[in-house]
Amino acid sequence: MSSGIAFEEPVPYVEENIIKPLSIKQDEIIIKEEALHFLENPKEPENPGLSSGTFLCPKSEKCLSTDASLGKYRVDVGEKSFACSECEKCFRTKGDLTKHEKIHTGEKPFACSECGKCFRTNSALTIHERIHTGEKPFVCSECGKCFRTNSALTVHERIHTGEKQFACSECRKCFRTKDELNIHERTHTGEKPFVCSECGKCFRTHSALTVHERIHTGEEPFVCLECGKCFKSKCKLVVHERIHTGEKPFACSECEKCFRRKDELTAHERVHTGEKPFVCSECGKCFKAKGELTAHERIHTGEKPFACSECENFFRTKGELTIHERIHTGEKPFACSECGKCFKAKSVLTSHERIHTGEKPFACSECEKCFGSKGELTVHVKIHTGEKPYECSECGKCFGRNYSLTVHERIHR
Repeated sequence: MSSGIAFEEPVPYVEENIIKPLSIKQDEIIIKEEALHFLENPKEPENPGLSSGTFLCPKSEKCLSTDASLGKYRVDVGEKSFACSECEKCFRTKGDLTKHEKIHTGEKPFACSECGKCFRTNSALTIHERIHTGEKPFVCSECGKCFRTNSALTVHERIHTGEKQFACSECRKCFRTKDELNIHERTHTGEKPFVCSECGKCFRTHSALTVHERIHTGEEPFVCLECGKCFKSKCKLVVHERIHTGEKPFACSECEKCFRRKDELTAHERVHTGEKPFVCSECGKCFKAKGELTAHERIHTGEKPFACSECENFFRTKGELTIHERIHTGEKPFACSECGKCFKAKSVLTSHERIHTGEKPFACSECEKCFGSKGELTVHVKIHTGEKPYECSECGKCFGRNYSLTVHERIHR
């Protein structure tokens, strides 16, 4: 008997006919394909319950509007659908592409009303304007230091946390910022992309080039508020200011002696280690500091680049010139705490103080006689060697000391 209802024939039980669930990977591939198809062909849904201009996300089944939500969706799926016609770099939003294109066109439509400097974006202008206003709205919760930008605060906070997330692939040294790492990597590659247009000298950083260029321009924009002395760089001013404050933040772990500069500490530490890494290519003599080697090399080259403006005498080092200039000024800034006698140079004071202490740290290796200064020992050693390097231009007689020659020359006058 038929009831008028048609029944389908039952499908025989065969394993191939069972629909198997998709693996997670297959599921992801389908979702991504649907997402890309959706972005390329955003059609209105068939669901009559959705309003016009609303779209159904194939991944999450959420409803999206036609403008901002679609842009956000591109971020979610990682799509970069806006390509630069110049360099083919891709961006997630039209706004990001527009900002980037100004790099190629050179367009900087946002001008500072204070100094006239122009910027590609309004946000860059806003940050710049804080230089003029002094506004620093981003405050460190640890030490209270303020910053003009959130990114500068983020970098600063790593000082407190000790976080250094950028590691050099060559030496594994770590840095707080990507920029610091990039600059460091040039140590390994030897890259010096910043060239001085005046002398052709190259530098690893733009800031180093800027400081160098001031040698040519004579510009010294950083002024000490205590004495009015000017400097080419901010870091040199900071070091100089420690003369006035007495601050010596770099302490030796061996003897606890303190220094104003890190490089002074580094050179001092070699007193304890005995390390002398700077070698003269002419005579093989070794030095603890690069500055000492540079000054020494001028003995071989005869170079004396520091000229006295008063008498036109020339000197190998800035320190020698400074001491000499005190002959003209009469300045004697180094006073003995025992007798009050004043001296032009610190080294002369140190030698003088040994008169009071009786200290004679310089011993002759021949006869073990001791002296209060290196100069006195040098003169004494010539007795053993017979060396008489000071010759009279009139009669050819030689002397072990310059002073003895000077006295002798009076005979000929």
